[in-house]
Amino acid sequence: MAGEKRKEEETIELEGPLGKSNSVNAELVTIERELSSLHRNGSIDSFGLYLYGIVLRDKGCSSQALSVLVESVNSYPWNWSAWTELLSLCTTLDMLESLNLKNHWMKDFFLASAFLELKMFEESLETYKRLLTIFRISDYIQAQVATVHYNLRELDEAEVIFEELLRTDPYRMESMDTYSNILYAKESFSTLSFLAHRVFLTDKYRPESCCIIANYYSLKGQHEKSVLYFRRALKLNRKYLSAWTLMGHEYVEMKNTPAAIDAYRRAIEINPRDYRAWYGLGQMYEMMGMMFYALYYYSKSAALQPNDARLWNAMAHCYESAPLGRIEEAIRCYKRSADCNDAEGIALHELARLYGELGQTDQAAVYYKKDLDHMDSEERQGPNYVEALFFLAKYCKSVGRYEEAEHYATRLLDSTGPEKETAKSILRGLRASHSDFGSMDIDLAP
Repeated sequence: MAGEKRKEEETIELEGPLGKSNSVNAELVTIERELSSLHRNGSIDSFGLYLYGIVLRDKGCSSQALSVLVESVNSYPWNWSAWTELLSLCTTLDMLESLNLKNHWMKDFFLASAFLELKMFEESLETYKRLLTIFRISDYIQAQVATVHYNLRELDEAEVIFEELLRTDPYRMESMDTYSNILYAKESFSTLSFLAHRVFLTDKYRPESCCIIANYYSLKGQHEKSVLYFRRALKLNRKYLSAWTLMGHEYVEMKNTPAAIDAYRRAIEINPRDYRAWYGLGQMYEMMGMMFYALYYYSKSAALQPNDARLWNAMAHCYESAPLGRIEEAIRCYKRSADCNDAEGIALHELARLYGELGQTDQAAVYYKKDLDHMDSEERQGPNYVEALFFLAKYCKSVGRYEEAEHYATRLLDSTGPEKETAKSILRGLRASHSDFGSMDIDLAP
């Protein structure tokens, strides 16, 4: 503890502009020597093993730390702190499956958290729901279930759970920063304002409180104040991952590129599995026109969150850009995005456009039709809507599918601009080609 205190003091004295410091606990060598001797003699208890695991981790001996922490939790399964340290070292599914853990209900809590960290959201949700059948009034499990829904982008389900948690425990602070992220994403200004005032009155010196207030100011567009509160959160907890990532987003809004990049890099140092920080770095380098760098960071982000359509769209845009010009790779990325239920419909339109540019009109027609159906289902119109109708009307006419061509051209009459005149021309051509077309009551007047 004395070593940690001196380390913190040195960190404050030597820190860089964003709090980066290489200070270390000078007592680790002595402590490690003593604990390793006790470990070899078999005269160390589970809490000593836990401490030994932390020392080994801080010294960079991850594999040894993993083994020692497994010994600790197998000896005394109720020490959640040991499970948490073990979780931080399990960076892959293979590592998780290789752990020789004894069966215990605490193991299920650990596995559920590990699945969440490894982005295995369905497995995590299933494990937490199984635990809920045993611990039916656990606020912790409910909060974790809500967090899983948030990561699955099921914001409505997550919001309902958090609202119930606050109703049963009005002074709750744990996981409320995640709730504020949901309210921010849904632009629920009044609810986020109420939450920010509540946590300020409850305990304004908690990192979660500072993060929630920062989100509140960000939603108001006051990005300087938002950064101020994220910095306060990081003074209280330098390893507060969410604050580093979200502060990076604020620096992006402020067009402070170097600070944004530093913030994202700090987030990755704390947790290399934070896909948002990798994505943020990709955005920064794309804004600077450094597409090869951007592609690298986007690919790291997509590898961590393969079901997020936005990441595949970003990668596709990089492949498509002038320095690379790799259209086939862009098409593959857009297809992955479409398979991930691209809510904005970007992928379908881009696939149609790219296939059209390549002269593969059959494939282009398939994706224009899918894009049109998607826009119809959302009752959405715009330039993409007109473009899809225009292409499909011309395509169907060229391949002899006259009824479909008539259908799309007729719908195109409601648009404005040159496409409307083209639609009239198509319909006149169809009327001239088919004698029975004259019975159709279509107004082609300007």
